[in-house]
Amino acid sequence: MNCKDVQPLLGGYMDGELDLVRNMEIEQHLQTCSVCSPIYQQHQALQGAMRAESLYFKAPAHLQKRIRSSLHQASNRKSTSSIVQWRPLAVAAALLALMIISWSLIRMFSVPSQNDLLAQGVVSSHIRSLMASHLVDVLSSDQHTVKPWFDGKLDFSPPVVDLAGQGFPLVGGRLDYLDNRAVAALVYRHNKHIINLFIWPSAANNSNGAMNSMTLQGYHVLSWTQSGMTYWAVSDLAPNELQQFIRLVQHQT
Repeated sequence: MNCKDVQPLLGGYMDGELDLVRNMEIEQHLQTCSVCSPIYQQHQALQGAMRAESLYFKAPAHLQKRIRSSLHQASNRKSTSSIVQWRPLAVAAALLALMIISWSLIRMFSVPSQNDLLAQGVVSSHIRSLMASHLVDVLSSDQHTVKPWFDGKLDFSPPVVDLAGQGFPLVGGRLDYLDNRAVAALVYRHNKHIINLFIWPSAANNSNGAMNSMTLQGYHVLSWTQSGMTYWAVSDLAPNELQQFIRLVQHQT
């Protein structure tokens, strides 16, 4: 199962509504997926918070006494007895409805957007490249070596620029997987900092878009579209240095 299959089923998985085979498939996916696992953990935390004792309120003693007194007085009046009996049920029903609405709103606003999920995937790929001795598949500072290496491995030709003269030398490139497709990952270096630049074709109706930026897990992430390509850059560089790198890329592509 892939992320698009798993994410709509997480609610049923947590509530025990799925069959055994589907549960096992989702469990296997969550053990290896760096995108779906944080979403599942967020759902678990939210579910635990909704069950916390702090959300339940016990009526104070004086209120309980007043209610018992009212019920005792009303027991002698048949016309008002049914109203008094139904009032606690109406309050309970209103509270239950309020809790259901609140739970729905919390779930709706806590589910990450597609852009947030993609940003998390970008950061996860960047971290894996630094940890697993798999920073590049082709090690070269020559753009005319790196660019042809992708031929036949991708269904597009990624633009590769040489920025060594501006202080951002090319280290190499590798294949990666983001947004449910194979993408090009170009690796640059600035001093001792690594920059991963992910590139793949953009949607037809989004050929030139505004710059988006965020910070996740201590890494700065910027994305944009240009000339039919989607770009995501991630690094622990200072924001102004990463923006300088991006301006250079945009100018030469």
